[in-house]
Amino acid sequence: MRVRSLSIALFCLVSMAARGQIPTRGTIFLGYSYMSADNNVGSRPNLNGWNGLLEGKFLPWVGIVADLSGQYGSSDISLACPQTCPTSHPSEHMLNVLFGPQVSVPVGKLTPFAHILGGVSHVNIGSTSLTSSASDTSFGDAFGGGFDYKLVPMIAWRVQADLLQTRFFSNTQNNFRLATGIAFHF
Repeated sequence: MRVRSLSIALFCLVSMAARGQIPTRGTIFLGYSYMSADNNVGSRPNLNGWNGLLEGKFLPWVGIVADLSGQYGSSDISLACPQTCPTSHPSEHMLNVLFGPQVSVPVGKLTPFAHILGGVSHVNIGSTSLTSSASDTSFGDAFGGGFDYKLVPMIAWRVQADLLQTRFFSNTQNNFRLATGIAFHF
């Protein structure tokens, strides 16, 4: 009886120690997003919004990511006309739905990561008294990474930067996106 109790206790201790070696099985991130957008007309509007991410691990340091973001603001568009023309300030918003692999390696309280994402992006540029509205949907891809700083067990602060490339209106745009917020590891 005593050997059996010791065996069960040893098995439970070994199981708990082994469980501690398994990395998190996923991450949920919610936060603020800033984008320096490329509108192909010389100015780079500053767009503000949100970023959300869901990651599921299928290997200890490799996961599949679904990244959703929305950025909002206005852009400056100078109209071409024979005399002095006013600048138009149409509203602009961009939505992105991207998927792809992400590699992350925990090092103490920091977990740096890198990802390559691809998916679909949509832009809507609103109308003003001088311009009409326009919208387009295109392929989008993002290359970037960042780090999570562990605050308490299962909760971290994330900083992420991406080069987000889109192809709206038959042109290529190179946008810079920076996001920060809370990451929940489960």
